[in-house]
Amino acid sequence: MRSRQRMFAAVMRLLLKCLRLGRRRRFKLVRQAGQLWHYGRLCLRSLLYNSFTNGDVVLDSLFEPVYWFVDHVTRWFGVVFVALVIGLTTSIVAIVYICLLPLILQTYTPAWICWHLAYGHWNLIMIVFHYYKAITTSPGHPPQAKNDLTGVSICRKCIAPKPARTHHCSICNRCVLKMDHHCQAAWLNNCVGHYNHRYFFSFCLFMTMGCIYCSISGWDMFRDAYAAIERMKLLEKERLQVAANQTYYQTPPPPFTFRQRAFHKSVVYLWVLCSSVALALGALTLWHAALITRGETSIERHINKKERQRLQKKGKVFRNPYSYGSWDNWKVFLGVDVPRHWLTRVLLPSPHLPHGTGLSWELPPCMTEQRTPLLAI
Repeated sequence: MRSRQRMFAAVMRLLLKCLRLGRRRRFKLVRQAGQLWHYGRLCLRSLLYNSFTNGDVVLDSLFEPVYWFVDHVTRWFGVVFVALVIGLTTSIVAIVYICLLPLILQTYTPAWICWHLAYGHWNLIMIVFHYYKAITTSPGHPPQAKNDLTGVSICRKCIAPKPARTHHCSICNRCVLKMDHHCQAAWLNNCVGHYNHRYFFSFCLFMTMGCIYCSISGWDMFRDAYAAIERMKLLEKERLQVAANQTYYQTPPPPFTFRQRAFHKSVVYLWVLCSSVALALGALTLWHAALITRGETSIERHINKKERQRLQKKGKVFRNPYSYGSWDNWKVFLGVDVPRHWLTRVLLPSPHLPHGTGLSWELPPCMTEQRTPLLAI
């Protein structure tokens, strides 16, 4: 009897010991899981915490996959856009020479003929020259050697010197001097920077002027061609009705020839395309003209806007260190040093280089008043 009681007591003690051990292990596992959870939260907050984080930063982070897609996929669209603008421009020039020029020579006075020939060919030469220079001229890149420049920041993507007004192009995957934007929508397939910014703007300006010229000059022809096309549709409808009624005693309406149809449709195509491009490209040209007047690029416009708002909260006034005044900004941008340059460098094709190297920004020689040299910021 006593042996049974001893055995029972030993079993109970063993059972209690196992229960206590299991409870300790369970509590230990729960404690370890809680420690891992708190440690993970701490690591995540330490990695993501930023005192400068706001809604814009969160929105940019969410759109990062979209930016990646645009950077890696749309770069291949540039060749398509270049071919498109060449094809459309060639078609307009062909229509002018084949359809409109013979009509101008037959109906216009000698004075108007000279005007159209002179202005039309001058505008075409300016468009072709500046477009060719814009797509073939490198925008300019800073040197990769770190010893060549002093007092400049380092690009966090290139790990190379980044002078003032230089920005990294994610499509070209390198830094660009005085970068304005990577131009694909305007059919350049090239970055717009220090050395080809003038070519890009001049191309937009002269293309807009050419489209406005074609739209105004061809307005009367467009109305006549549109009326003729409507008349063709009406006669075609009457011809089908005659054929359906089988009234052969009626005289069918005279059909338009293929040449007449092609002429009228070409005039309508020219006017609609030129008017559309004039509106769209004209708005882009005015936008860049306003930026040039303020002495800033498209990227700097956003940077200066944030800086202006930041200083305004502190009661200070922001001044663009690269603006010399509206008129002088245009002279610096166009490279006008003396009055004759308005003819030789603005109204005529000119491959002259812009002021400076894009690495530093000293006072241009065309400036009339001396100013304190600007530091690279």
